Amino acid sequence: MGRERELSRLRTLLRSSRLLTLTGPGGVGKTRLALELAGSVRGSRAGRAQWVELDSLHDGELLPQALAAALGVRERGGRAGIEALVHALGSRTTLIVLDNCEHLADACAQLTATLLARCPRLRILATSRETLRVPGEVVFRVGELSLSPAGEEHDTAALLRSEAVRLFLARARTSDAAFALGPGDAHTVAEICRRLDGLPLAIELAAGRAGSLSLPGILRGLDDQLSLLTDGSRTGPGRHRELAAAIDWSHRLLDPLEAVVFRRLSVLGGGFDTEGAAAVCADGVADGIEDDEGRVRDGGRNEHRDVHGAGIGRRDGVAPRGPHSTPRGPHPTVRPEQVVRVVCALEAKSLIVRVRGDEQRGAARFRQLSAIRAYGMDRLAEAGELYDTWNRALDWLAGKSAEAVGSGVFADLTEEPLGQERENLAAAVSYSAARSDGRHIPLALALARLLYRQEQLTAARTLLSGVLERVQDRADRGAALALAARAACLQDDHAAALAFAQEAVAVGRAGQHPARLANALDALAAARLCRGEFSDAVAVFAECLDVVRTLGRPLDLALSRHHLAWALLQTGTTTRAERLMRECLPELAARAPLGQLTAALHTDGAIRLARGDLDAAERRFAEVLRKTPPGESFHALYPLEGLVIVAAERGDLQRSLQLYAAAAAIRQRIDTEPEAHWWGQVEATVARVKERMPAAGAAAALAAGRRLRGARLVAYALRGAEGGPVGRDSAYEESPEGVGTAAHPPLTGRESAVAKLVAEGLTNRQIAAHLGLSKSTVAGHLDRVRDKWGVRSRAQIAVRVADQAAGRPETGR
Repeated sequence: MGRERELSRLRTLLRSSRLLTLTGPGGVGKTRLALELAGSVRGSRAGRAQWVELDSLHDGELLPQALAAALGVRERGGRAGIEALVHALGSRTTLIVLDNCEHLADACAQLTATLLARCPRLRILATSRETLRVPGEVVFRVGELSLSPAGEEHDTAALLRSEAVRLFLARARTSDAAFALGPGDAHTVAEICRRLDGLPLAIELAAGRAGSLSLPGILRGLDDQLSLLTDGSRTGPGRHRELAAAIDWSHRLLDPLEAVVFRRLSVLGGGFDTEGAAAVCADGVADGIEDDEGRVRDGGRNEHRDVHGAGIGRRDGVAPRGPHSTPRGPHPTVRPEQVVRVVCALEAKSLIVRVRGDEQRGAARFRQLSAIRAYGMDRLAEAGELYDTWNRALDWLAGKSAEAVGSGVFADLTEEPLGQERENLAAAVSYSAARSDGRHIPLALALARLLYRQEQLTAARTLLSGVLERVQDRADRGAALALAARAACLQDDHAAALAFAQEAVAVGRAGQHPARLANALDALAAARLCRGEFSDAVAVFAECLDVVRTLGRPLDLALSRHHLAWALLQTGTTTRAERLMRECLPELAARAPLGQLTAALHTDGAIRLARGDLDAAERRFAEVLRKTPPGESFHALYPLEGLVIVAAERGDLQRSLQLYAAAAAIRQRIDTEPEAHWWGQVEATVARVKERMPAAGAAAALAAGRRLRGARLVAYALRGAEGGPVGRDSAYEESPEGVGTAAHPPLTGRESAVAKLVAEGLTNRQIAAHLGLSKSTVAGHLDRVRDKWGVRSRAQIAVRVADQAAGRPETGR
């Protein structure tokens, strides 16, 4: 709301400086302003904007790791930490937004100085309550929203022009759709905003009460709270006093149930969805004693814990009284089914906010802003609930982790259910380690698996080293060793990988848990593969398969068959490998996560390629491309490289080089490396193609390939490819190739024209100019194309156009 002049000035500063820091007190709107600024420069010379929240990170040494995780930077080729960041950012035009740097000012200063010195096209936008003091830093002090000029109290139009009043009115209408100003109300709103010094967060908190209190009531409540906080003095540090007053006053207006949930949510510094909120906030039998009126008493369990031991400080059980204190005693029982309603109420009152961008992942996530969360944590300690709330949080996170471990043999290779809880999981690991809590080991293993899947390998191995030093349980030790072996493989630390894996197998053989032994054997076979010891890898994978056969787990059996088939392919034993793929693909298509299915389809294509069946190989590689989600990822690279070999074998040399160049460019952009044996096959093919082409023709084909991206690349790769996909519900005959079909309403002539231009990679603006239409008309045609074809992305439209051009059946996706 407002800030037009500030945004204009900031855009100018961002164009001329590489480090721009927004400073100002808490609640002044630094984060909101940075969000607006970052959104407004997309596509400009500032480059792609990447948002990194730091408020829940408390260890400056972990800053490079946290930044790498937020940016999706993975450790490759022995590069870790800052070196991995520098390699990934390189000379790309990128804008990184570091939000809430003040508690990590020294670490942020060192990291930004290093990255700016080594990444010439990087710009950094930081928000902080203090400057970073880095050479070249440009500081922009964010002020409060504009207030109505003094002496214009009776000029309603002037009052309504102030940014602070506009924000209050907009927020009040969000809280109460029927809200409207009556006679004299504009002056009252202006006075409320003036009392709050124009601080946006404080104004939003006050305006959130417009649905339940009159405007004079809001003003009186703020005056009373300001007096309480300052003992009647108006000479305290103004902005901090006003914000504290607004938060405290908003808290005091909560009903008892809302107040309990509000303070308990403060332990979830990494944000939360409604499931996590219910798990952490709802009372359990062990949390206290329910009285006759449905309230829970402390039960005498918290009186002797100090704050660092997860409780409160007074031995007499009486919390210190003050303007913020909440007396101990009975509180309403919080039931799981009540939490969703309370979360919605707290969002409506601006005491929690929705996390931007998480809607696409499924359940909405929320978080408390740092100032509000710190206040909530204080209230939690005063209420004597810190220990029990953390206890529920650890139980919930450990339970979610146990679900993943118990769901299959290969927990390291499956989707992590705690993928969005990384920050909460890290806090739980730290909390449990400091207290020698028995849940520390499973929580640390869960975090290490998450770090491994994000390829934060150094951090994963550091965490696993700590686990191995303190673990007592044999099964947990074997799991930690197997995961350490996999992480060492990805770091090309082959000696360590083999040592970890061999010890894991020894631990597994000594125990009576065949699933753990199978996991260790799989890790050992992977270590042998990384070392190029293919025959040994085949032998270990075969033993793993024998163990898994005894478990009665079809999906794990299918995964074991696939792993063995890939190893057999490296030894040239393609007949047995083909039979194993025929046995495992139906189960993988029916139940495996997409990443595991596409890997298996690529393996099947590579086996058929090795056996000289080019048509079948091409169909498999094309199927992987059809199943891969839009966007650049390593899932699309292996099939693209498979099509490179297919094209070369057919004599289509130009197509082979174009696909190779496109795939190589993606590998460079996302910083991923292929398996050595596969890459050697691709490189040997490309070398032969270059020998058969004139140098100028090869160079032109490579240049054209580097320009292929997104939907255009997918459409080009699928052009001429035959066959349909292996559907998850397909009926498999002897050969596992299924063809899916689906009927859709026909497109109109104009819709078909728009779809074809989308497949060629044109933007809506370019399509509009080409067809003589408006952008909105083109967007409407695209909406109808998506509805008729049942697709969501432009890449999927391109795939469907390519299918039709080649006369293939529709994939029905």
